[in-house]
Amino acid sequence: MQFISIPNAPRSVGHYSPGVISGNFIYVSGQVPMDPVTGEKVTGSFDAQCRQALNNVKTILEAAGSNLNHVVKVNAYIT
Repeated sequence: MQFISIPNAPRSVGHYSPGVISGNFIYVSGQVPMDPVTGEKVTGSFDAQCRQALNNVKTILEAAGSNLNHVVKVNAYIT
C-alpha cells in the first residue's frame, strides 16, 4: 500500500491520506470544496463547490499517475 501525497497542498485536516494506492487500484478519500492553494473553502454556487471538489479528486489521481478517465465509481453526498 502506498499513500498519495499532493505537492504544494495544505496538510489534511483529518487523520487520513488524500488517497491510497493498493494493487492496481487508487482509493481517493472524500473531498470537500477546499482550494488546495489557499486552504480556503470555496463557497457560492453548487456548481463552483462541485467543480472544486472534483478538481481535488483529479489532482489526487494525477499525483498517483492516473486521471479521471479511469474512474469507475464516484459517490456524491449533497446537502
